[in-house]
Amino acid sequence: MVQTPRQFIRKALRRGFTAMRKQALGGRLLVKRGEVYYAPLWLLLALALLLALATGGDVLRLAERVLWPSPLPPPSRGEIADFFAPSVHYWSGKISEWADMYEVEPQLLATVMQIESCGHPKAVSIAGARGLFQVMPFHFADDEDMFDPDTNAKRGGLFLNYCHQASDGVIGTALACYNGGPTVIDQPMHSWQPETQRYYRWGVGMYSDAITSQTESDTLNQWMAAGGARLCDSALDELNSHPPLPAASS
Repeated sequence: MVQTPRQFIRKALRRGFTAMRKQALGGRLLVKRGEVYYAPLWLLLALALLLALATGGDVLRLAERVLWPSPLPPPSRGEIADFFAPSVHYWSGKISEWADMYEVEPQLLATVMQIESCGHPKAVSIAGARGLFQVMPFHFADDEDMFDPDTNAKRGGLFLNYCHQASDGVIGTALACYNGGPTVIDQPMHSWQPETQRYYRWGVGMYSDAITSQTESDTLNQWMAAGGARLCDSALDELNSHPPLPAASS
């Protein structure tokens, strides 16, 4: 019988906790070095596993969606999380359409837009990336308008789709690929550029909060405090001169 991801994760958690419980019963709860006592790593992992088993649903869903290598999930037309910035919500209808077109989850697409441009259609990075999804010029055809939202979303969405598949469905690695290029997929995280490591942390945190239906994201708040708020203010200034976008077609 083929196991589902949920069944596999539950069994792995139980096996790990059982093994750690045996060590606890053997009396090896603390490690003394000099005059200082330390909790061994296995004990901390046991507590984390116990919490995972106790809380069940959200932890298992998070493990499935963020860590479980899987084929690209079918796109959803669900609304993006409330905590994304207003300038990202401005594009919410288009995000649903782009998610369907390029087979990327709306929450993942919204996460990338949040970090890349906060919804600013004319954003330009120091490295030369352009538009809503901060796509590098070499991704575009010669006759394409890099700042056109649909064109920018096409190139960004297709590349994000590629990164997701090349990463075997692991969201964090797909996000690192989007920022640092496909070569990071086979490299250890500690060797990634600091920017890519930060991108990974921001992206996984926001996406995890989005798929577990959180009303607020501590990760987004930290990103805002680290400089993202200035980007979002600039995006709102730009969008205030634009008419409202039509709702997504059904």
